Amino acid sequence: MKEQVEAILDKLRPMLMMDGGNIELVDVKDDEVQVRLVGACGMCPSSTMTMKMGVERAIREEMPQIKRVVSV
Repeated sequence: MKEQVEAILDKLRPMLMMDGGNIELVDVKDDEVQVRLVGACGMCPSSTMTMKMGVERAIREEMPQIKRVVSV
């Protein structure tokens, strides 16, 4: 399951890197994915929107069993 999440994050990374940030997969537990936004994304005021509308949406589209994506 971690490999599948990592593959999805790999698709999102180029967009985050264009803004000076990145995302790290911390863990996948049950129906929850834990990630860490780093670089410019870690301090960006839009990071909550990035998490919900970008990262969570992309993961849940390909993995509907995931109920939430949280930043740790």
